[in-house]
Amino acid sequence: MELRNIAIIAHVDHGKTTLVDELLKQSGSFRENQSVSERAMDSNDIERERGITILAKCTSVEHNGMRINIVDTPGHADFGGEVERILSMVDGVVLLVDAAEGPMPQTKFVTSKALALGLRPIVVLNKVDKPDAEPDRALNEVFDLFANLGASDEQLDFPHLYASGRAGWADESLDGPRKDLNALFDLVVRHVPAPAQVARAAEPFQMLATTLSADPFIGRILTGRVEAGTIKVGATLKALSRTGERLEQFRVTKILAFRGLSQTPIEEAQAGDIVTLAGMTKATVADTLCDLSVETALPAQPIDPPTITVTFGINDSPLAGRDGSKVQSRVIRDRLMKECEVNVAIRVADTAGGEAFEVSGRGELQMGVLIENMRREGFELSISRPRVIFKEEGGVRMEPIEEVIVDVDDEYSGTVIDKLTGERKGDLVEMKPAGVGKTRIVAHVPSRGLIGYHGQFMTDTRGTGVLNRIFHGWVPHKGPIQGRRQGVLISMENGVSVSYALWKLEDRGRFFIGAQEAVYQGMILGEHNRDNDLEINPIRGKQLTNVRASGTDEAVRLTTPVRMSLEESIAYIEDDELVEVTPKTIRMRKRHLDPHERKRASRSE
Repeated sequence: MELRNIAIIAHVDHGKTTLVDELLKQSGSFRENQSVSERAMDSNDIERERGITILAKCTSVEHNGMRINIVDTPGHADFGGEVERILSMVDGVVLLVDAAEGPMPQTKFVTSKALALGLRPIVVLNKVDKPDAEPDRALNEVFDLFANLGASDEQLDFPHLYASGRAGWADESLDGPRKDLNALFDLVVRHVPAPAQVARAAEPFQMLATTLSADPFIGRILTGRVEAGTIKVGATLKALSRTGERLEQFRVTKILAFRGLSQTPIEEAQAGDIVTLAGMTKATVADTLCDLSVETALPAQPIDPPTITVTFGINDSPLAGRDGSKVQSRVIRDRLMKECEVNVAIRVADTAGGEAFEVSGRGELQMGVLIENMRREGFELSISRPRVIFKEEGGVRMEPIEEVIVDVDDEYSGTVIDKLTGERKGDLVEMKPAGVGKTRIVAHVPSRGLIGYHGQFMTDTRGTGVLNRIFHGWVPHKGPIQGRRQGVLISMENGVSVSYALWKLEDRGRFFIGAQEAVYQGMILGEHNRDNDLEINPIRGKQLTNVRASGTDEAVRLTTPVRMSLEESIAYIEDDELVEVTPKTIRMRKRHLDPHERKRASRSE
């Protein structure tokens, strides 16, 4: 059976996972009466809740006797470590662009990687049935983007289709029949070349490991494309590192191929196939799995360096151990090391005391997803504020900057520009109208200035703005950036909060907790309406009198507390504060719970 390997790339929310669902349905991968959840490719809980793709997934469909392997890639730059390696497995890409929004920053990130690898894209203008769709403008913007990214003449001569993934149709012209996705299937078969590896079927077996996962029944499994030769179950292979060092010799216990949404065991795989192998114990992503006669490793994509660091420590608050079952530093270390193996974009280092670990990664979202996963597995952690990684170049201290693209209503553009360029030391690159009553702002802002900005941005734009960011490069250090302006309200007692006490303190600021919640000395209860920290007593009850007049007992009505999500909390805290994360709660606290220790620490600073 002839083969085609393609990746689908798009910005977050431009509909690629929905389109893959339709491709699967129309190719007959599902039975007529099979119940399939929406966005079938987003299999993990967090992906479903947030509506984003975090891990790259493979699937395959059959069309007129042709097998098409499809890889669904993450759109967020935080998970870019996945994207670069996935693209080296395929021979063509389908670039999906929202006909209303046009190409966005993450489209740019993945597309630049695809063009650099010499892949010739197919452009699909999706959601053309939306009332605000402008497919012609979007198509021109895609052409300009390719030109700016240095595409070759061959890549600039790209075919395009108009489509609606949700409605399940794609056509070569806007006024086509709008029946099915056959136009897309046919274009992929015509435009994408067959894998070049097919011609190398007679050579010794070689495969580059692209993604790693663990299966509870078969253990460690590696997925990649067979670069040369054939492989049968039971064959003996060896693993070579990127530098060519021999890591291990192992026997292939299983070969799995993608068929629809499931992986099916097969007896033999050919050159050009995308398959999963089991049986190894040490080999990881970017290693070469090959026949014993092969001596050189396949070239692998270098991994972009991390840009932020977060400290993961044990939870040492007075409420530690109540919710979670995994609280020891040894267990936390094992889990982080396991994450390092699977997720190549993350690095872990021990700290001097051994109680905490420095975890470096691509961005706040990637860190938030890791912490959320650990929290659901029963871990208790204390997390520091993210810190940006600097580097020295020729004696100059360099810091990472990001390209920020903001779409906002015209009335909020002034506030956004002021915050990005004034307080956060950004440079305004471009400002242009983006549809009726909307403005698109492009700015280069230091990564430091963007930590914690998203929540403030949502408040400034009344929840209507859209902000996208992507790593842009390194620049000389831009000097100090102001942090949080307000102080915090800190508990001075251990116990349970009382509604009467909180009610009496409401004029001091806004609270993050309600009544009848466990509190402890040093825990952050709310935001002070001044710029200094204030210690308060949240457990003081009402002094009872023997007078029973109607006006004595006023009804206590508390303002609804502000509940912060995990990412918001991590971005909100300052350097002398921590976020306490347990399976049931997220609390903020001071690093030193005792007020005397806090004073001592601030003096020594």
